[in-house]
Amino acid sequence: MMDVLLVDADQGRQLALWDRLIEEGYRVQMAADGEGALERVLAGGCDLAILDVALPGRSGLDVCHELRKRGFEGPVILVTDHAEAVDRVLGLRLGADDFLARPFDVAELLARMEACLRRGTSRAPGPPVCRFGGIEVDLRGARVLRDGREVAMSPREFQLLRCLVQHAGVPLSRDEILDRAWGHDAMPTPRTVDVHVAWLRRKLESDPHRPTFIRTVHGVGYLFTGSAA
Repeated sequence: MMDVLLVDADQGRQLALWDRLIEEGYRVQMAADGEGALERVLAGGCDLAILDVALPGRSGLDVCHELRKRGFEGPVILVTDHAEAVDRVLGLRLGADDFLARPFDVAELLARMEACLRRGTSRAPGPPVCRFGGIEVDLRGARVLRDGREVAMSPREFQLLRCLVQHAGVPLSRDEILDRAWGHDAMPTPRTVDVHVAWLRRKLESDPHRPTFIRTVHGVGYLFTGSAA
């Protein structure tokens, strides 16, 4: 049984969703503001957090960022009344796993929760910072440095890199990468993975045409070979 933290300033909306999650077999804790959310998650016993963006005091975005800084590795789903792309991009940059705009069907939220938890349990354990060559990947802070300088990356590029790093030494098929690094909003194809891998290679490899860290495994997909420090 999974423990879910539900954080929403609207008590009626929160209780309605609480009832449905209980029916689905989840154990549910609730908080009404950002400070309460941080306190409950950091106390332990939380597998997934659902955060309203518009919380009083600390916003859901701020809470998400703080949770990642403090080492919380469980999935975080942000919920908002607005669907602007800038909010979605910012949320992903701050460490959210998914982003859902109201109004939504509870069945869709449940499906996203299951996908996030499935991706989370499939991740190989590893250190919060991975170093290979002159590259440093901060998995919690969502930052990448190359020779001490920050590398600009889109949220999707970082999610792909994180997926590869967390499965170092394990060949991943394109379908496995799509399942673990992409969400439900887009309908990507295996070719999408190839394009994003090419972008990563241009940013990280000394010679993108002869990659050292992200190698192609013909007939399978891709293999990350960098060693963690």
